Amino acid sequence: MKSVLLQLTVGADTTAVVDQAAGNVEELSLSFLDMAVKGGWIMIPILILSILAVYIFVERFITIQKVAKADNSFINKVKEYIVDGNISEAKAVCYTINTPASRMIEKGIARIGKPLSDVIAAIENVGKLEISKLEKGLPTLATVSGAAPMIGFLGTVMGMIRAFYDMATVEGGNINVSVLSNGIYTAMVTTVAGLIVGIVAYLAYNILVAKVEKVIFMLEVNTTEFMDMLNEPAN
Repeated sequence: MKSVLLQLTVGADTTAVVDQAAGNVEELSLSFLDMAVKGGWIMIPILILSILAVYIFVERFITIQKVAKADNSFINKVKEYIVDGNISEAKAVCYTINTPASRMIEKGIARIGKPLSDVIAAIENVGKLEISKLEKGLPTLATVSGAAPMIGFLGTVMGMIRAFYDMATVEGGNINVSVLSNGIYTAMVTTVAGLIVGIVAYLAYNILVAKVEKVIFMLEVNTTEFMDMLNEPAN
């Protein structure tokens, strides 16, 4: 009989503990916004960097994608007009297309009749300007990928300092988790936020760099075809 009563008592106590733990879990559940608030003011620069990274990636991705999908068959039309001696029409084709490749070829057409070294130099100069336009914002994105985790680690240090300060100011040595929670929240949340923004910005940067390299390859192909055409009469 006693064993039965003991089992009932233990069972009741266990149920009460489980119910209490479940209640505590429900009470401790946090939304994303609540977690961000727990991170403190250090979350503000991390948020700004995340918005900046998203803006740069979307804007550059759309711009580079348009350039990559541009119709590069214009080089064949340019060849036909130049072979026929119709330089003005060749320039008009480049103006109509209005892409980095067409602007480079247009500069080369304007130098026809001069030494090939001058033609190549003119095309290369325009190419450098076009590439720099495509890479606009990429250094900033790279900076975000490195700065966001560093700011997160700064929040970690600040959170630990706060936790130790709160621990040192407790009277009577009655230290519990609630005393340290604010500092620990700041430390952990800012670390996670900084790392997430840094990782996303790093991946976005590398995606854009790969796309720019493809465009550069396309520009080199068009330039090579144009220069081969200029060299044909001399062969």
